[in-house]
Amino acid sequence: MTSKSSPSSPCPVDKAKFTRIFLRALARINKDRLTSSSHQEIHKRSRRIKIAADASMASAIGSKRAWSRIMLWKLRSRIRYRALIRSRVISLERKRSVDIGNKKKKELSRPDKLRQLVPGGETMDFCSLLDEASHYIKCLTTQVQVMRRIAHFYST
Repeated sequence: MTSKSSPSSPCPVDKAKFTRIFLRALARINKDRLTSSSHQEIHKRSRRIKIAADASMASAIGSKRAWSRIMLWKLRSRIRYRALIRSRVISLERKRSVDIGNKKKKELSRPDKLRQLVPGGETMDFCSLLDEASHYIKCLTTQVQVMRRIAHFYST
């Protein structure tokens, strides 16, 4: 593995840069705030916040890592990505209806499960997958820490 950071080092992302980008995105989301508090509106808002957090983290990392490049590409081409997801959902629903009769489910191997979790992991070899997964996990941990600090700051 050719990682530029040691496994125990924190995410090599500038926390201030991530925070700045994320707070700008939250301000845009708050500007569009609706007065309705229906379940659907709350779900849409939480989804927008999640996308903003992911986009902020990927932007703060830049194109240094494969997972951030893939995530940025997906976010930039969301319309195509949404169409792809819809087609996958439709094909999965068709597959499930066929699988109900078969009763045998194919178990995924651990690397295949990991490939599903890491953005862009589907095309990586195992060593690259482990390297990207460890970096992605460190960055997600940093993201959670920053978001907790923001929530704590605004709640007090």
